[in-house]
Amino acid sequence: MMAKELVDEHGLKQDKVAEILGMSQSAVSKYSRKVRGYVIRIDDAQEVRPLISSMVVLLLNGRHQRTEFLQLFCQTCMVVRKTGLMCQFCEKSSPKVKIEECDFCINPVSKRKQKGGRIVFV
Repeated sequence: MMAKELVDEHGLKQDKVAEILGMSQSAVSKYSRKVRGYVIRIDDAQEVRPLISSMVVLLLNGRHQRTEFLQLFCQTCMVVRKTGLMCQFCEKSSPKVKIEECDFCINPVSKRKQKGGRIVFV
């Protein structure tokens, strides 16, 4: 989504976007065309758009603080989990996952622990 926004809305060339994001021009092309990285449809989520736009602005300014960028990134992940968007990925990746029974994303990490290679809730 960031690659597409940098190309489409800010008029940057794909090679410049690749440099900013630390990836190949080919990857930027695929992200822009939604051929790659389109398992979770976050571009329609109203809560996500402003966070992505803020990260893009930080990248364009070139003087962003790593912590500021990571805070926005983490907020984006929390929104994706909270709104159930991650369920799309889980459902596609494992037929064993029963979405209606799963609360993994909305349960705080502090309430989980590793046990014998599995994550269990405490």
